[in-house]
Amino acid sequence: MRSLSANGTNGGANGRLSVGAPVAIVDIGSNSVRLVIYEGLTRAPTPLFNEKVMCGLGKGVATTGMLNPESAEKAIAALKRFRVLCDMSGVQDVAVIATAAARDASNGREFLDEARAAVGVEPILISPKREAELAALGVASSFHEAEGVVGDLGGGSLELSELRSEPGGAAKIGDWVSLQLGGLALMDRSGKSPKKAARIAREALAEVKPLQDLKGRTFYAVGGTWRAMARLHMGQRNYPLHVMHGYVIPARDAVDFARLVEVVNTESLVAIDEISSSRRPLLAYGAAVMEQIIRVAKPSEIVVSACGVREGLLYERLARDERRRDPLIEAAQGLNALRSRSPQHGEELCHWADCFFASTEFPISENEVRLRHAACYLADIGWRAHPDYRGEQALNIIAHAAFVGVDHPGRAFLALANAYRHSGVGEDVSPSLRQLVSASMLDHARLLGAAMRIAYIVSAANAGVLPRAPLKVKGDKMTLTLPTDLADLANERLMNRMKQLGRLIGRDHKIAIGA
Repeated sequence: MRSLSANGTNGGANGRLSVGAPVAIVDIGSNSVRLVIYEGLTRAPTPLFNEKVMCGLGKGVATTGMLNPESAEKAIAALKRFRVLCDMSGVQDVAVIATAAARDASNGREFLDEARAAVGVEPILISPKREAELAALGVASSFHEAEGVVGDLGGGSLELSELRSEPGGAAKIGDWVSLQLGGLALMDRSGKSPKKAARIAREALAEVKPLQDLKGRTFYAVGGTWRAMARLHMGQRNYPLHVMHGYVIPARDAVDFARLVEVVNTESLVAIDEISSSRRPLLAYGAAVMEQIIRVAKPSEIVVSACGVREGLLYERLARDERRRDPLIEAAQGLNALRSRSPQHGEELCHWADCFFASTEFPISENEVRLRHAACYLADIGWRAHPDYRGEQALNIIAHAAFVGVDHPGRAFLALANAYRHSGVGEDVSPSLRQLVSASMLDHARLLGAAMRIAYIVSAANAGVLPRAPLKVKGDKMTLTLPTDLADLANERLMNRMKQLGRLIGRDHKIAIGA
């Protein structure tokens, strides 16, 4: 494990990790201009500050060939603000990127000169190929073993790129294409007719190479308009976990919903109040593109990604060894370092739980092992809360944390395991989250929670205890072994927790001393 400790800089801000200097990316897009300041250049980058301004730079570019003066003025004002924010945050590592609007407009170069003066950094005008590549890298960096096609829908263009995972976690990017199907561009080209927009999209997508091998695979949807559509879909379903990254829509459901968004008045849709007024006019055009992608390529599911070009740019800068690290484990280790009583105890709990589960022969997949490790690192982050609310607080923090590299069932597993660890496996913990996990994952979460309840009253969260107090199953007996000097830890409370876990696995229980 990499050494992680609290960061005492910035006025003693001990809630930050010592992971190097902060880095920032300014993204000058066709629809919005955004600043994200990250805690550091890491495998699991955490935003310190995130702000976007809806400028609509790409509005009219498809028909006039020029940036709208009012939109450009708004973008320059945003860039001046971003410069001040970076300066006051002590950020010296700032990358500024510009995409389709500045690339396609005849006055794009003039705008970029003004942008450089405003933000104090030379903007990088990225090519369509580069944009497709970075979007794919952003998805590869934020999903566990991503496979399929990545679609990045902006205001001016749509980039499609094929993505495959190779042994060791490396990402292989295949065929790519860039099409003038961004929301603003499509609105202009269609004369604000969603019906005509669907026809334009269908013709443009008919023969594109990245979609030819998508049948039965995953389509990763990147971009604010598609995320807004997914938020509406969540509202329609009354979905229990309000986390956009990793949200899955079966393709058949997605095509029906896209069609609905195209033809109805968007103001009548459930949860429309959660979508900004500047984004709403683009929903029908994003829906038209999504519908045609599904009809042409027949993917099995749509998976929403909150990560794209910006995260791809950060991921690309990492050393090869660091890219291979698991972002979920990195993030969990970081929270362990910041919030637990003893980070070393979290490491020991991972090994202790591994030994216990290996002795039970409980069937667990490789992915569930990494989830269990993450749950162990997160097991003590709620210790400062009132005892009556630790389970609830841990569940909410973990379920809604800014994790990547984990799907929604995995999030639910992590949250449930830690809720059981605090509240007990007999509690009726979050019925809504339980709907997201399989029966076997729920069993695993309950077993892990029950085991952690034993670990914490044996060790009191102190490092150096669990390696001396193994819990193992042999035959029909589950035995906790305590060294002689810790024999007095064996009391009625510990025996009750042993009994509870024994019932779950169908074994008698005992405590052995000095064996």
